[in-house]
Amino acid sequence: MTRAVHALGDRALPRWTHPGAWWVWALGLATAASRTTNPLLLGLIVAVAGWVVARRKPDAPWARSFSVFLKLGAVIVVLHVLMTVVVGSGVGSQVVVTLPEIPLPSWYAGVTIGGPVTVEELLQATYEGMLLAAMLACIGAANSLASPARLLASVPAALYEVGVAVVVAMTFAPQLVGDVARVRTARRLRGRPDRGLRALAGSVMPVLEGSLERAVDLAAAMDSRGYGRTGDVPRRVRVGGRVLLLVGLVGVVLGVYALLDGGTPGALALPLLGIGVVAGGVGLVLSGRRSIRTRYRPDPWALPEWLVAASGVVPAVVLVAVAASQPGALEGPVAPPAWPSLPLLPALAVLVAAVAGIASPRPPGVLPVRTLRPETTRTDEREGVAA
Repeated sequence: MTRAVHALGDRALPRWTHPGAWWVWALGLATAASRTTNPLLLGLIVAVAGWVVARRKPDAPWARSFSVFLKLGAVIVVLHVLMTVVVGSGVGSQVVVTLPEIPLPSWYAGVTIGGPVTVEELLQATYEGMLLAAMLACIGAANSLASPARLLASVPAALYEVGVAVVVAMTFAPQLVGDVARVRTARRLRGRPDRGLRALAGSVMPVLEGSLERAVDLAAAMDSRGYGRTGDVPRRVRVGGRVLLLVGLVGVVLGVYALLDGGTPGALALPLLGIGVVAGGVGLVLSGRRSIRTRYRPDPWALPEWLVAASGVVPAVVLVAVAASQPGALEGPVAPPAWPSLPLLPALAVLVAAVAGIASPRPPGVLPVRTLRPETTRTDEREGVAA
């Protein structure tokens, strides 16, 4: 089994993995992260996502998004802890420090600014911040692994116009990272400072100019490709497709939100998601008849894509089931404070997500890790002989 998985990965011919598979994998990990506040499990989720990104990220500017999302997650954790220290939640009895308290009017009862800060408050704020940071890391992994352009090519015909807007919005963060890195490198080569307020003030205009140039190029490319053409479809088919598509999208959004929200019972979330998927699928087929478009070399959905998607769905299903059957098993210990333990079954389910880094094919332009070791060893041996 291990040899077969390796044959699907580094030993296979380089090709792009379907971007939809990466997003299913990332959303599955994000769903698993949303069900736990155990710092060990959250750290394991981030570690698995980072390992897969390190193995399968392509050589592209948008592939650097993962580190940016990690830094953003760290900022969120710090801000969440600081807000808890300032506002307070009234949880716990082990006081660490007592801050000066600002009196508030009586109609603002239940909220305090300052006052005693307890260990339980700090732990709870840290765990909740880590939960948000882990979910951001999963989204950053999807941005680093899935090509936005290829994701747009994989959007169903009925959602092509909406898909263009979504993909353009999704490429904002990766392109911004690439532009900032390019401007900083140019300033460094010219002998100008690339850090601090002066560097920031001098980098705003070049980054803005690059964004405007991309917008103009995108508009010209869309116009040259006949963007917005529609076919002749009966009115009842158009109306029925739109209604089913709207119902499906609402059902999927509510179902996904219910799955991510730990307080919603699974008996309500899964039927909503199922109804949304069925209605949305029928609506996509009917509405897609109106869109006239062709695809050049579409990305295949083969066995590696199924393995990548399944490796992300497994931790989501396991952690949702464990959270429903044992609500306290996935929570970080707050009251009383204690060292968290790593539950075996959820940890193994999260480790299954690492299969995506082995089963997925190498992206074009990235050398396999296995081919680098023998060359390095032979070089070291030659240097030893020469010495």
